[in-house]
Amino acid sequence: MEQVFRGRSNVRKLEHDVRLLVVAQEVRQTMLILLQLLTVLTVSIAMALSLAHALEYPGKMRLKREDYLAAQKIYYPGFTFGGGSEPLGAIFLILCLVFVPLSKASFWLIAVALLANLAVQGIYWTVTHPINKAWLRYEEMGRAGRTFFALDENKSADSADKAPADEWIDLRDRWEMSHIARAVFAMASFLLLILALLLRI
Repeated sequence: MEQVFRGRSNVRKLEHDVRLLVVAQEVRQTMLILLQLLTVLTVSIAMALSLAHALEYPGKMRLKREDYLAAQKIYYPGFTFGGGSEPLGAIFLILCLVFVPLSKASFWLIAVALLANLAVQGIYWTVTHPINKAWLRYEEMGRAGRTFFALDENKSADSADKAPADEWIDLRDRWEMSHIARAVFAMASFLLLILALLLRI
């Protein structure tokens, strides 16, 4: 009789352990789906913003200097807030890599998507951001905006609207081309991520 009770107790313990494993697996699966959604969201926002700039290129190249400089002011602070999606996308891409075995093709697709995402950010900080500072030199901004763009409070330095015509054209062309390059890398990052998800990471 004692052996029967022991056997039933072992069966109950085994059933309990199996239930715990199933729940743990369901929680892991739910977390992975949430991570994938957040990754797609942040990477797609980064792509959308870069692509919006690139699609404006033909129209903006027709603008006169005064009109172009006036148009530049519409991007802040909205695009600045949206730009936060780029580092978040990189963080989420790294987290996705944790869940994918190195042997799977999707691991390498996500890794290349991450590199493309980092290229988007690299172009911003090395090319786009310094020109943004020139565009915004005389704009009234809150403390957060001044901190992000590291603008001088006394606004004594020259800005793009005070620069000679040839220098202004150079700034415009570099700014526009940087966004076209960012759009290419952002789209590559998004498409590689989607392909990885279709392969079921």
